[in-house]
Amino acid sequence: MARYRYLKGVRKFLHRFLKNATIYLIIPSLILTIIIFGSLALYSAAFAGKIYPGISIAGVAIGGKTPKDSTFILSEKTEVPAALTLTYQDQSFKIKTSDIELSYDFTASAERAYEYTRTGNFFYDLGKRIDVLFHPESLGLITNLDNEKLAKVISVISGQISIDPIDPSVKLVEGLARVDKGVPGKEVNQEVLRAAIGEALSQAKPASLEIPVDTIDHTLSQAEADKFQAQAEKYIGKSIQMKFEFSTFSLSDNDILKLLDPKSGYKDVAIIDIVQKITVSINRSPQNPKFIFENGRVSQFQPALDGINVNGEKYKNQLTSSLDTLANSNEISLSFDIPVAKTPPEVTTDKVNNLGIKELVGRGTSTYYHSIPSRVHNIVLAASRINGTLVKPGETFSFNDTLGDVSGFTGYQQAYIISEGKTILGDGGGVCQVSTTLFRAILNAGLPITERQAHAYRVGYYEQDSPPGLDATVYSPSPDLKFKNDTPGYILIEATADPKHYSLVFELYGTGDGRTSTISKPVVTDKTAPPDDLYQDDPTLPTGTIKQIDFKAWGAKVTFNYSVKRNGQEIYKKTFVSNYRPWQAVYLRGTGSAI
Repeated sequence: MARYRYLKGVRKFLHRFLKNATIYLIIPSLILTIIIFGSLALYSAAFAGKIYPGISIAGVAIGGKTPKDSTFILSEKTEVPAALTLTYQDQSFKIKTSDIELSYDFTASAERAYEYTRTGNFFYDLGKRIDVLFHPESLGLITNLDNEKLAKVISVISGQISIDPIDPSVKLVEGLARVDKGVPGKEVNQEVLRAAIGEALSQAKPASLEIPVDTIDHTLSQAEADKFQAQAEKYIGKSIQMKFEFSTFSLSDNDILKLLDPKSGYKDVAIIDIVQKITVSINRSPQNPKFIFENGRVSQFQPALDGINVNGEKYKNQLTSSLDTLANSNEISLSFDIPVAKTPPEVTTDKVNNLGIKELVGRGTSTYYHSIPSRVHNIVLAASRINGTLVKPGETFSFNDTLGDVSGFTGYQQAYIISEGKTILGDGGGVCQVSTTLFRAILNAGLPITERQAHAYRVGYYEQDSPPGLDATVYSPSPDLKFKNDTPGYILIEATADPKHYSLVFELYGTGDGRTSTISKPVVTDKTAPPDDLYQDDPTLPTGTIKQIDFKAWGAKVTFNYSVKRNGQEIYKKTFVSNYRPWQAVYLRGTGSAI
């Protein structure tokens, strides 16, 4: 019982003690809090409408001043620096502030300083006001300048410092893959430089800044270069053909090497660039047909065409897949059809004529770069006179008969022709470019060719975009180029000459009957070197004058096979043989008196 009374007394004592102790602790804390907040309230009241102490702008102390007074003080004590100096190694550049129209907004600068500890967040503002008492804050001036002019100045300076890196690459040299490891480059970090310039200008003092320059290094180590070379060697002698309708876009081994990346396999940007370029040449809107028949010829023709939209992502994937296959197989050449989506036109070609002209059945092309103006004129003129010709079912087409008279009287100009074993200037030079291109279209269409003769010697124009042996010479009345229309409908011959780009295209339209043609790769044999150059004295030319009138060419025999099948059955075949003579260069040597 005594023990119980003792413990009860102890508890009572402790309770009374703790209660008094809490009161003794709370009261000082409350007094301290009142003192602190009272001091802060007095401090805030003392600087009501004024900038708090510890804040300066561009080195000018404005603590305790009103924004209005600060504006005046800043305008009095601040001078716009004449220039800013930028340096890099031994190079130095000056930016005149007048060139970028620099000025300062003192009013806005003072207002920003005033608002620096007045964000509306009580505890944040309280903390900042206390902090600047012990850690003064120097703000910059608010600047006004022409950012476009500054960007231009920075760009010019960057151009004098930056050096483009040379990325690693590989190319064929004498049939072998040769790797260039690349060269590092350097580039001005314009974003960082612009920020540094802004900070320097805000302090309104002449300054010299080090231009920040980043190194760009994509170079290969020797081990990486060896690996890259091994990757490239897998493509030597290989190619890719990408097909759409009658067009084929080819990538040779050298083209493929440009797509290789030593670290990621393939250059994504380079592949996308190829896809986009080819896409632009293929994409088109649906086209309704046009067919106007006048005086036995088609004066206006526009075939119906599906709208085409290349599937770029699928195209890219197919190209990448073909590159993978070439690298990991013994395949020498791969081909694929370019993936497209088609939108049909509202009207089809057969709805605007009753001649059986429904679709494109054959196409031939050629180029004639470096032709003299008179030759270009003759090509365009001759193509226009073949254009629009209709060939009836069962009829044999004659190039010479269709073209008609070729002379100055019919609009042709003088250009080089082959006549009696010589290359001379004659009316209509270039007409054979037209017959050669039509010959290729006839082959592509799978039509029987009843007459064709090769040129006396190999002509460079006809091998600019084609192997040798695919030419056809004409000269009225013979030799001629002839073919028979053994299809069920008329054949319309359309010619398009583009003198600006030196290209010629022949398209044959008619009724497709399922035939397909195959042309073997021309085989070149019996190569014969040209004779020595021949110099002939010419008294009509001044002494010392040399004029070339004929050009050398190697002789050769070129053979290719032409086969036409329908439903798996061969319906026509022929072997074309072209015997090209070696051709001598001839020069006229002037022996006459000087003019």
